[in-house]
Amino acid sequence: MNNSKSFTQLVSEISSLNQEFSNEAKQAINTSLTLRNWCIGGYIHAYELNGLDRANYGDRLMSELAKSLKGIPNCNRRQLYDYLQFYSRYPQIVQTVSALLQSHSFQGLVDMRSKVPTVSAQSPIEAQTLVSKLSYSMFKLLVPIEDDTKRTFYEMEAVRGNWSVRELKRQINSLYYERSGLSINKKKLAEMIQTDAEQDSLQAVIRDPYVFEFLGLKSKEVMSESHLEDELLNKMEKFLLELGHGFCFEARQKRILIGNTHNFIDLVFYHRILKCHVLVELKLTGFNHENIGQLNTYLTWYHKNMMSEGDNPPIGILLCTDKDHAFVEYALAGMENSLFVSKYQLGLPKKEEMQKFIEEKLREVVNK
Repeated sequence: MNNSKSFTQLVSEISSLNQEFSNEAKQAINTSLTLRNWCIGGYIHAYELNGLDRANYGDRLMSELAKSLKGIPNCNRRQLYDYLQFYSRYPQIVQTVSALLQSHSFQGLVDMRSKVPTVSAQSPIEAQTLVSKLSYSMFKLLVPIEDDTKRTFYEMEAVRGNWSVRELKRQINSLYYERSGLSINKKKLAEMIQTDAEQDSLQAVIRDPYVFEFLGLKSKEVMSESHLEDELLNKMEKFLLELGHGFCFEARQKRILIGNTHNFIDLVFYHRILKCHVLVELKLTGFNHENIGQLNTYLTWYHKNMMSEGDNPPIGILLCTDKDHAFVEYALAGMENSLFVSKYQLGLPKKEEMQKFIEEKLREVVNK
């Protein structure tokens, strides 16, 4: 047997090995999180039916349960309702859970098969395939779809095309199912969709908010888009704090939930003189209206959800860069108080000062 190999073959074999194990890791993460959430829904369903003291909680069950599970990731009140709905919508997953009974001794799982709710129709795709090919974040998009045929359509297309979560969301929002129904040549439309579809990847899985909390990772460890961005944010954080103008650091990669979408704000400060939150966003691109629109969305959310009595409306700083120059934009978020605007202009660093800073730091990081 000849074991002689070229350097190119060595690189190819190691690359293939890495891809294989990466795919296995992705599948293991997806399967574990999905089954955990399905089983949580099953436990809640069983308790609602036969819990010894269920009458003591009534409508407060989810709230009280969320408080008691505070130390467990992804178990707030809303998520617990999601798990219960997930359990009810996909009863066939019990086939996959049954395999766990052979290797684990989870109390309560043994009785779960007899308590699975029935539904009018189930997906023709095998439960094992669904669980291994679709992440929980994808199930979360599919569960609210009431029509069984429509939901099955998106399941099959997502599995067939190895779609990412973002791609599934995009196709649902663009009414792909309805467009397919109206199309004369459905096969051609499907080919066009699959050709342009964004596929899943291990990196995308690890960046999934549900996954990194499940794994015990912090947002800062996984959410930075690049080493360059991370370096610039480190320097920006230090720069603003050293100005001595009242900046108090609050959060890095602050996660906020708007609707069903997780968003991450690069830096959040509280300004003790202006008495308002200051949100900082860094974009490694030139300035555009999409960037300012995103920042204003964050400001609106903070205005509604985070302001306390005595606070002024939040303000934002948008930093947009390219290789040669920086553009700084302050977002007032529709503030009408001219007095406050004047104070804000005095309390924050000058645009020119920030522009000079980011240009210098960008050169430093790039030339390392």
